[in-house]
Amino acid sequence: MNKPADMQTIETVALWINGRAQPAASARFGDVTNPATGAVTRRVPFCNAADIDAAVKAAAAALPGWRDTPPLRRARVMQKFLQLLQANQKDLAQRVTGEHGKTLPDATGSVQRGIEVVEFACGIPHLLKGEHSEDVGTGVDCHTVRQPVGVCAGITPFNFPVMVPLWMFPVAIACGNTFVLKPSEKVPSASTRMAELATEAGLPDGVLNVVHGDKEAVDAILNHPGINAVSFVGSTPIAKYVYETCAKNGKRVQALGGAKNHAVVLPDADLEFAADALISAAYGSAGERCMAISAVVAVGAAADPLVALLKRKAEAIMVGPGDKEGVEMGPLVTRQHRDKVAGYIDQGIKEGAKLVLDGRPRKVPGYEGGFFLGTTLFDHVTPEMKIYQDEIFGPVLAVLRAKTLEDGITLVNGNPYANGTAIFTESGGAARRFENEIQVGMVGVNVPIPVPVAFYSFGGWKNSLFGDLHLHGVEGVKFYTRTKVITTRWPHQDTPAPGLNMPTLG
Repeated sequence: MNKPADMQTIETVALWINGRAQPAASARFGDVTNPATGAVTRRVPFCNAADIDAAVKAAAAALPGWRDTPPLRRARVMQKFLQLLQANQKDLAQRVTGEHGKTLPDATGSVQRGIEVVEFACGIPHLLKGEHSEDVGTGVDCHTVRQPVGVCAGITPFNFPVMVPLWMFPVAIACGNTFVLKPSEKVPSASTRMAELATEAGLPDGVLNVVHGDKEAVDAILNHPGINAVSFVGSTPIAKYVYETCAKNGKRVQALGGAKNHAVVLPDADLEFAADALISAAYGSAGERCMAISAVVAVGAAADPLVALLKRKAEAIMVGPGDKEGVEMGPLVTRQHRDKVAGYIDQGIKEGAKLVLDGRPRKVPGYEGGFFLGTTLFDHVTPEMKIYQDEIFGPVLAVLRAKTLEDGITLVNGNPYANGTAIFTESGGAARRFENEIQVGMVGVNVPIPVPVAFYSFGGWKNSLFGDLHLHGVEGVKFYTRTKVITTRWPHQDTPAPGLNMPTLG
């Protein structure tokens, strides 16, 4: 925690429980900072088990009525919520910039990607339809229904304070569940604002609740017997912990972890186009994206000209406060994280990587207290180096070199992370081979950040996902519902009585 803020002048972010703002029972608080200035802007309560229990009880009390609300009526609430999100998009984006630091256009785009999931959730009556088979046996029919799992919880990361929560709770709620959301304590205010908007849209009290906090709050969620399903996005070690704890407690769980996303660039690619795309993917949001490209695999003759282009374009990026016109990259989220990323640059030099561009000396006039780090580029990185093995989560791009496409595929498939990847080429055959052989959950062909649209699902493989189902889209509906199979027969008086043998339907 940072130095405690003055309680008389700093706003305290409220919990949202049972349809209204409430103070926390916990006496622990943390500071929320503006990363561009380093100034404390809000205090956030660190909830204890009693706070979590109050939210779960409110969600449990609201569940029967909401579960029994027809899907069409639930969809109408989602439609009103969608309209309010659209009307308040600018305000939500400004909250993201003020607490995370990313530029306002980037924040606005991320809010839009979250809004698109609400658009998807408005179609829930169709998405909840089951299957029906007539005469599976003589006079016997069979059908399925999708029913809500109960009280669900979401634990979301600091890098997308609006988008990732909107990937979770609208789908869960549209399916008839109730929800407890715990956003990152670094960026808490947008989630509380979205809960206010959902209530304004007509969502009944207790259906959506927002709590705040650190590990104590997370553990209370993971171990609460009243929570049936948990969605998580964060680092791989915590994702694995969330998955194991939930599984031990009999909860349904999807836990999305970290990433080391590669872009393979072939010699036949349009290198100018590829470089522009890679600059955006590596340094957008200061690299604080789970889908950021942090490793470029330059194949053969593409390497030297590509590195020269990347250096020139990275040097030209304007770094500054996210709400300033013309700024392309903002600060990192906290001073501690900025220093950690700078430490990786030190490590890369020690390990023998070639430092092409050093972002450590970056200072922004007038914002000396901000958590800024400039664009950094390494060349001749090898798989044995820590800057390749770890998810740095900052504006550091590593270039590795491979002789052939086969070598590049082998390199990507050998990495324990498997969230997203991309290939840049003008060869359809090479792209098709890459699509088929790469062992990664989301693949882009000349698309550097292949985040699926809302009606597809988001998720990786290997150490980037613990659980079977991905976020939002059809897999999100599957996660937040349970399938029930119903077999029916309406016997006549002359129907033979069943015997003691195993029944068959022939």
